[in-house]
Amino acid sequence: MQVGLHNAQNRADWLQKTLQKIPAGSRILDAGAGERKYEKFCSHLRYVAQDFGRYDGLGNGSGLQTGKWDQSRLDIISDITAIPEPEAAFDAVMCIEVLEHLPRPIDAIREFSRLLKPQGYLIVTAPFCSLTHFAPYHFCTGFNQPFYETHLASNGFEIVEINKNGNFFEFLGQEVRRISTVQSRYTPLKKGLLDRFAVHLILRFLERCSLSDAGSAELLCFGLHVLAQKKDGVYHS
Repeated sequence: MQVGLHNAQNRADWLQKTLQKIPAGSRILDAGAGERKYEKFCSHLRYVAQDFGRYDGLGNGSGLQTGKWDQSRLDIISDITAIPEPEAAFDAVMCIEVLEHLPRPIDAIREFSRLLKPQGYLIVTAPFCSLTHFAPYHFCTGFNQPFYETHLASNGFEIVEINKNGNFFEFLGQEVRRISTVQSRYTPLKKGLLDRFAVHLILRFLERCSLSDAGSAELLCFGLHVLAQKKDGVYHS
């Protein structure tokens, strides 16, 4: 059974395909780049990595943490809403699974608009719904389609593509697979044969539903993948 397992791979596949649309030699900013995970898809581009550089992998110990986090290879260390680059410095900006970690995500979108040349591309992904992770730097559980439609338009962007990653049943499958880990961490209960069998049955049911899904992503999914383009005539003082 594969239900709930494709969140990260779907995102990586979409991002790799989308980055290939950016003309070779273009200068791209990876905003909130962290460990530069997606630099590998930018070999044809002039890649610049930015992050605020304060997450250490342990955070405050709450929720999900990575354990370690290496940001020694960042090109720019700054607030994402005030990046020390001139207006129209980039042909493209990507911001991958970052917005939920920003106290002011709309200000970041405004900064991306400032940094992009007219007709420049903005590539954004973020969860539709997420568990607490990287705390204390986790400020919002997720973003839906009207968020992007509203705030991208008001900051001078035209949406080219919105891709919904997964669906309601895939999301539930992902979380059902976490039950054992969450149970071990947050309850004194021991895993038993009946528990494992119940999880197996639920996953089988969710996979059947996902295979015949007809639009439940509008209700819930892993997250949205967005490609937008800065309109001509949008300037920032």
